[in-house]
Amino acid sequence: MLATRDLSTSYGGLIALSNASIEVKQGEIVCVAGANGAGKSTLLKSIVGMERPSSGTVEFLGARIDGLAPHLVTQRGIAYVPENRRLFPRLSVADNLRLGSYLFRKEADREAPMATVMRLFPRLGERLAQRAETLSGGEQQMLAIGRALMTRPKLLMLDEPSQGIMPKLVDEIFVAVSAIREAGTTVLIVEQRLTECLEIADRAYVLQTGRITMSGTAAEIAGNAEVRKAYLGL
Repeated sequence: MLATRDLSTSYGGLIALSNASIEVKQGEIVCVAGANGAGKSTLLKSIVGMERPSSGTVEFLGARIDGLAPHLVTQRGIAYVPENRRLFPRLSVADNLRLGSYLFRKEADREAPMATVMRLFPRLGERLAQRAETLSGGEQQMLAIGRALMTRPKLLMLDEPSQGIMPKLVDEIFVAVSAIREAGTTVLIVEQRLTECLEIADRAYVLQTGRITMSGTAAEIAGNAEVRKAYLGL
C-alpha cells in the first residue's frame, strides 16, 4: 500500500531523515519506534507532503505522491494525526469532527463516519457540544483520531498518540487503533511506547538518528536483545 524508497529530508542543512525505506501492506498495523529526535515525525511529514524530501520517493497504492500538497495526499486516502493534534480549540467536538469530512461536503452522507467514531470513542459522544479546549489530553487525542477518520482514509498515520496522556486512556487509544484496523483501515504509527505498540502491530521498524536500523515482525523486534535493553528497559 505504502512504500518509501531511500527517503531523505533535511532542515537547514541538517539531515533529519536519511535513506529511510519502509513498506506498509494493506490491512497491517506497522510501528516505527525511536527516541526523541530520531526522525519519526519527519518521516510522516515527508510522506504527507508537510516536509519536502531532498531525495527518495513515496508511493501510495502504486502511484508516486512525493511532491504533492498535503490536501492532495489526503484526497488520495491518507489521514495524518500530528503529534500536536491541531484541533480547533474553540470549536465544539461535533464541529471539529464535521471539519474532517470537508472532502465530502457535496455528499448527502458526509457525516456517515460519525457513527464509527462514536462507537470507537464513546467519550466523544458524551461531549459533542463541548469545546475541544475543555477536553483532557486523552480525549483531545481521541478527537484528533476521530476527525482523521471522518476523511474515510485507506491509511491512517498516527504521530505519538500516547504522548502526554494518562495510562488508562493510552490503553483505550491502542484498543481503538486495533479496532480501526479490524474495520479495514491500515495503520502506520510512530511511538516511543514500544511495548504497547508492539502488542498491536504486525511489523515494526526502529529509527535512530534518521536511519532505519532494524526491521522485522513485531515478535522479532520485541525479542531483540538490543531493543529490549534500549526501549523496553529489560
